[in-house]
Amino acid sequence: MTVTISRHGEPGPDDERYAQNRSRRTIEAINSLEQSPHMLDVLWNSVRTCVEARSTIDPTSSGIETWEAVVNAMQVGSAIFRTASATGGTVECRIHHEMRALPATGPRTFINAPAWIDAFFFAVICRDQERMTELCEVPMAVLRASGAQHDEYLYHWVATLQAYWLRQQPEMVEALTATFQASHPDAAEIAPRDWLQNISYPPINLFYHFVKHDHASFNTALVEALELHKTYWTKDEDREESIEGLWAIGPLAIACLAYDGDFPIDIETEYLPQHLLQRSWVGEFPV
Repeated sequence: MTVTISRHGEPGPDDERYAQNRSRRTIEAINSLEQSPHMLDVLWNSVRTCVEARSTIDPTSSGIETWEAVVNAMQVGSAIFRTASATGGTVECRIHHEMRALPATGPRTFINAPAWIDAFFFAVICRDQERMTELCEVPMAVLRASGAQHDEYLYHWVATLQAYWLRQQPEMVEALTATFQASHPDAAEIAPRDWLQNISYPPINLFYHFVKHDHASFNTALVEALELHKTYWTKDEDREESIEGLWAIGPLAIACLAYDGDFPIDIETEYLPQHLLQRSWVGEFPV
C-alpha cells in the first residue's frame, strides 16, 4: 500500500521571481569564481539555496532548470573537497557546464563533516559515481583539520558512507555501530536535540535498513524519517516559512540508493521529488 505524506507550506506569489533571481545570481557567482576563488564558501551556500528556491516552484523536479540547480550544488560540493585535498597548484572542476581552474585551498572551516555529507548526498542524488568515489577518498584528516566543532557521530557517519561506497564491509559495520552509539542524544553534546532526532539521525537509521536489504522495514523507516522531517520544519512559524525544509535531502539520498537497488518505494510525497528519485534527468547533459 502506498503511503502519502503531504508537504508543509503553501506556494507564495513571489516564489517564481525569487527562484529566477537566485538562479541568475548563482550563475553569475559561478562565472566569476576563477577571478574570486576565495568566495567558494559563499558559492557553496548559494547553490544549495538555489536548490531550495527551485523546490518551492518545482516540487517534483520536472523542469530542467531544477536539475541544473541540483547538478550545480553537486559540482560545487565536489569542488570544495577537491580544492581542500589538493596539495598545491590548481585543480580542474566542471561547474555549470564549464571547466574551472581553482587553486588548492587546504583545510578551511566550511569544508567540514556536515559539508561532506551534503556533498555526498548531492552526488548520490545525481548518480555521479565518479564524484561519489572521489568524495569517499577524501581523508578524514581533511575534515578534522577544518577546525569546526562537531559531534563525533558525524565523523563516524562519514566513515560509514565512505566504507560502504568503497566496498569495505568490515569497516562499514564498525563505523555504523560507532555512529549509532555516538548519535544517542545522551552522547551528542553539540547538535540541538531536535535537529539530531528529527533531521540528522533518520538518514542513519534509514541507511541501516537499506544495507539490511529489508524492503518492508526500509519503507517503514522512510515514512518515519519524512514524518520527523515534517515535524521539525513545522515546529514554529519561522521554520515553517523557511524553504530549507521543502525537500528532505538526506532521506532522498538514501532513497535514491534504495531505488537503484530495486527497492520498492511505496511513498508519494513532494519531500522526495519524483524525478530526482527516479533519476529522470540523469544523462541529460555532461556533469
